[in-house]
Amino acid sequence: MANILSMQSHVAFGYVGNKAAVFPMQRLGHDVINVNTVQFSNHTGYGSWTGDIMSIEHIDNIFKGLDDRQVLDNLDAVLTGYLGDKALGEVLLKWLDKIKAKNPNLLYCCDPVIGDVGRGVFVRPGVPEFFQNQALSYASILTPNQFELTYLTGIEINTLDDALKACQILHVKGVQTILVTSLTRNGNEDNIEMLVSNAQETYLIATPKLNMPIAPNGSGDMTAAVFTAKFLETQDLKQSLEHTAATIYAVFLKTQQLQQRELAIIQAQDEIVEPRTKFVAHKL
Repeated sequence: MANILSMQSHVAFGYVGNKAAVFPMQRLGHDVINVNTVQFSNHTGYGSWTGDIMSIEHIDNIFKGLDDRQVLDNLDAVLTGYLGDKALGEVLLKWLDKIKAKNPNLLYCCDPVIGDVGRGVFVRPGVPEFFQNQALSYASILTPNQFELTYLTGIEINTLDDALKACQILHVKGVQTILVTSLTRNGNEDNIEMLVSNAQETYLIATPKLNMPIAPNGSGDMTAAVFTAKFLETQDLKQSLEHTAATIYAVFLKTQQLQQRELAIIQAQDEIVEPRTKFVAHKL
């Protein structure tokens, strides 16, 4: 069992942010502390929502309370996603510095939530620049989607070579491991691919694309969480990628079967632990 702190959004209804991340990591046997950067009624994909972005003071105070309990001393990993505001990211980095001073081996998985294909950038001004200019150097694992990979590197992704070149740019910037959470390239439109890369090895995996009237939000949040949880357990890129791809496919399949818009994480929870359908990652 690992101790993980997950800092991202929270919604009262639905499954995005911490609602899509915390439960899967717990089902995989880890203890999770969740720090919520926003509390919204529902995710922003609906077009309207209510709620608030947490203030800098609020987030800083939560970390201070955790530090007072010496909880931060025992962390194995930190996972972050939707931040809501650049200033919240800067508070995060301040605390990451403090945590890493005590635990240099801390794993930091950064999901650089910026935008998505078809929606463009959907975060506040300053947040994309925060990821690009400040957060990258801290990340042990970076989990961009295809849109975010292009944004962070300037490379339009049409081919596998494009994706590999973009990953190499991020490696040069200091990111150890990159998981591209959704990749659709020319000539392979019937599949959704994931690509994972570090300095030693690169793997590609494909799962069938499932047709849904509206694609569920939160899959990237869940992908980053499951990969982080499995990597902490196995320290193996291939195993972690295969389990993650199979889990996300299982949840999407259950969501499709139930004809619902929100991810069927609860209904498919047993397959978070042991997916029925397996997929094989291929070394590049």
